[in-house]
Amino acid sequence: MAAVQSFFRPFFRPVTSFRSEATASADTAVSPDINIRNLNVTIGGNHILHDINLTLPDNQITCIIGPSGCGKSTLLKTINRLVEDADDVKVSGSIMIDGENIYGRGVEITHIRKKLGLISQRPTPLPMSIYDNVAYGCKIHGMYSKRELNRVIEENLRNAGLWEEVKDRLKASPSDLSIGQQQRLCIARGLAVRPHFILGDESTSALDPVSTKQIEKVLVNLKSQFGIILVTHTLPQALRIADNVIFMYKGRVVEQGPAKEVLRNPANALTRKYLSGAFEN
Repeated sequence: MAAVQSFFRPFFRPVTSFRSEATASADTAVSPDINIRNLNVTIGGNHILHDINLTLPDNQITCIIGPSGCGKSTLLKTINRLVEDADDVKVSGSIMIDGENIYGRGVEITHIRKKLGLISQRPTPLPMSIYDNVAYGCKIHGMYSKRELNRVIEENLRNAGLWEEVKDRLKASPSDLSIGQQQRLCIARGLAVRPHFILGDESTSALDPVSTKQIEKVLVNLKSQFGIILVTHTLPQALRIADNVIFMYKGRVVEQGPAKEVLRNPANALTRKYLSGAFEN
């Protein structure tokens, strides 16, 4: 258990009094979107992301598509500052969240990561009960009232479309759940600490079609409360659920726009080639 607490503490450590200079001086009319300007990322001497300029809107689903190695996952990791876990990383430009440049001076990483829930490629339930999985982050943030925890756990298991399936076995181990149920449990755990955006990196790639459809339904329902940014290789998935699509190639944004426009009538020849399947890296 100590190892689990050590691993998750950077993501859940409470920051009750933090207020950076950037936040303090921000205009009261703060944009709810994520605004990325002139972002460049170099890892180990390799220039991975080149001059990225994007606005990722709140209350919409944005899917990032492109061939393997084009920088999609690096962009996602840069947004929540996980990219810094790699060696020899250099980041320039700005990523504004709630009027705050998350790469500005004096910004605390844990303060930023709390705003950005992450759904990984494979579900990673903690080695504790279903109930305690969802309660874990809340307790670290100081919520100990049993009544309040019960409310938050039910609310977020409902948001993740899992409540009816687990309400009678909350003390059971997540290992008893299917992989699709485990992924929805991880979504509930992330939602419980009330992030501003949800980031997903190939979040349904390990799931069967039925579980994938369930996760997609959950995400569509959640966009009324959160902005959602997903990396996906599944073009039909992007067409089914995305409001916006970003096509990346060799670390650059080639095309971006409303999903139906980009996927059905792309303006760029590279995008058309990728979507047609006649694409070579």
